[in-house]
Amino acid sequence: MADLVRICSESELPSEGEVCEMASGRLCVARVGGEVAVLDNVCPHQEGPLGQGMIEDGRVVCPYHGWAFDVKTGAALHDPGEKAHIYESVVKDGGLWVRPPDRS
Repeated sequence: MADLVRICSESELPSEGEVCEMASGRLCVARVGGEVAVLDNVCPHQEGPLGQGMIEDGRVVCPYHGWAFDVKTGAALHDPGEKAHIYESVVKDGGLWVRPPDRS
């Protein structure tokens, strides 16, 4: 399993109820309910940039076609079988740390 990688400083994280892109647009970072969640930035529907979307009812909403994803499970609201990838992450030592996918 890959080690956690520092993505940004804590001060760069989105405010409550907001979403943004990180890691050169590869990650979508959201703050919902006081917690930070990290998702793949590519919507599984038609590859829209989730980090350019918004938070609605605690879900990340894709700006292209409005697909909404649970920030804890990645499941799409309208079809729980469709999922955005969720990355293990932690805010510690003044930064956001994310476990990259295992490429082996």
